[in-house]
Amino acid sequence: MATPQELLTSRIILRAVLPVIKVMVQDDPATKRRFADVTSKVQFLARDDGGPVGTHLIFDKGNFEVVHELIDNPDLQFSFSSVAKMNGFFSGKPVLPMIKGFTKIGLLVKVLGIMLGLKILMPDTKPKTPEQAYRKVKMTLYMISTALSQLNKSGDPEMVKWTTKQPERVYQWSVEGTDIACHLIVKAGKTKAGRGPYTRRKPFVHMIFKDIDSALPVLADQIDTVQAMAKGMVTNDGSPEYCGE
Repeated sequence: MATPQELLTSRIILRAVLPVIKVMVQDDPATKRRFADVTSKVQFLARDDGGPVGTHLIFDKGNFEVVHELIDNPDLQFSFSSVAKMNGFFSGKPVLPMIKGFTKIGLLVKVLGIMLGLKILMPDTKPKTPEQAYRKVKMTLYMISTALSQLNKSGDPEMVKWTTKQPERVYQWSVEGTDIACHLIVKAGKTKAGRGPYTRRKPFVHMIFKDIDSALPVLADQIDTVQAMAKGMVTNDGSPEYCGE
């Protein structure tokens, strides 16, 4: 049976990492072309004594959606004998899943390509073009904001402790000169991640990156936030009390 940590890791992968595929489908011209006419459901499933773990992706002629439930007849399915092996597959380890629907070679090649595209999220993966740098920052921020919410929803002790004591607050991240923005709403132990700027009121804390080149080293942990702020790479616009939390 999967350990609590393995289940938490799989939750973050399925609910925070896979959804950012939408950025590639919408923003990367090559990926957009490849999936423009694709109408398919692709499932990832891990066997476990506590019950199967997984989710499925819906590609619908340029639209993309992640549905957190398992279906009976996906067009393509990647099956793993354990949650640990599924986690390993997404972290780049040499894990070979069982593939149902492998005769649909065109779809399989496209999906494997998009899985490889997720490697851009790895901290040590350096973008080769300005367009890749833009996507890396956008995907990473979307992933981080969603992962924080999923940590809370999964009952992570430290995250729950932090969220429980808070009134309604909005934490936002954005990059100047771009459309990149996302936010996390926190209220009395509940959280909700969102893409785009929060428009109903001013965020409690708003981390603003000067540009893409400033965001990259901070998100890759190559420079800490305090140093980045001192260098003018990041502006932290928000309540002074945040510093004491």
